[in-house]
Amino acid sequence: MSTLTKTEGEKAPTGPDSFLSVRDLRVRFSTEDGIVKAVDGLSFDVERGKTLGIVGESGSGKSVTNLTVLGLHNPKTTTVEGEILLDGQDLVTTPEKELEKLRGNKVAMIFQDPLTALSPYYTVGRQIAEPFMKHTGASKKEARERAIEMLTKVGIPQPKTRVDDYPHQFSGGMRQRAMIAMALVCDPDLLIADEPTTALDVTVQAQILDLLKDLQQEFGSAIIFITHDLGVISDMADDLLVMYSGRAVERGSVREVLREPRHPYTWGLLSSMPRLGGSTSQPLTPIPGSPPSLLNPPSGCPFHPRCTFTDKVSGDRCSTERPALGTGRAAACHLTAEQKQTIFIDKIQPRLR
Repeated sequence: MSTLTKTEGEKAPTGPDSFLSVRDLRVRFSTEDGIVKAVDGLSFDVERGKTLGIVGESGSGKSVTNLTVLGLHNPKTTTVEGEILLDGQDLVTTPEKELEKLRGNKVAMIFQDPLTALSPYYTVGRQIAEPFMKHTGASKKEARERAIEMLTKVGIPQPKTRVDDYPHQFSGGMRQRAMIAMALVCDPDLLIADEPTTALDVTVQAQILDLLKDLQQEFGSAIIFITHDLGVISDMADDLLVMYSGRAVERGSVREVLREPRHPYTWGLLSSMPRLGGSTSQPLTPIPGSPPSLLNPPSGCPFHPRCTFTDKVSGDRCSTERPALGTGRAAACHLTAEQKQTIFIDKIQPRLR
């Protein structure tokens, strides 16, 4: 059984419209090599009808965070501390049987790879209809009609025929649409999309993003959108959370974070992105080094071994003192506000033009 412990961590203000409130979330995995600190003191809110984008490199804790919200972890090897309040209900202390009633009903997830998430043994229509029957008690006929309705909503052509097709008979974009139909079949209040456009070409990617926005307006769902692509998130999210080494290092509205980033890690992510219209002779600026091991994360600021601005912070604070993430628009960094502004204007902003 997951454990719940009240510990001091990063704080985020709980708004009156917050549908999901995560407070000081810590997720530990027991392995043969030691304890993996996959999520280490994370707090955020998601409001009804709004989209929170979560970005970061692979291994930053994005997917683990959201799988934990759904309770999709092994309780024998995983320890969860903190609070995950879904419409006031703490999911950390909720029994597994109660979580099963919530999954696919009140909260649903679109997985990154629909080819592995969809069963090859059952038709697409049956897989969409199954959660609808389970959570609403509908008959097979009613569930089939609902599946056809959802395939129509997500733009699958000839839905009355394609409902009886198997996943391998769908293209990549159509499989992703079918996954979205399955996730939305019970009108969930919270939708978690885990890099849903990663394997798609840009044309289909844009169609999927437009579809999610249209469906959000129709159903009023809160959405958590996980990605490593800042270009995608700029068009999709209202608010943005940047994660590194299991922690939040920057938070704010998507407009604020992308236009005036305040953390060296966010600067690195933006500087390493190719740009349309940019000079072909201008090299990309990768982030030096590699993400830290979560078995033995660095002391102090987790980004300090890769940061090129530690010399601007007095003493050894970067390597010994963990910077706090304040409330609202914030970045967990020891640089002063004046230093951040100067570095951004002089060194970072020219790279982003």
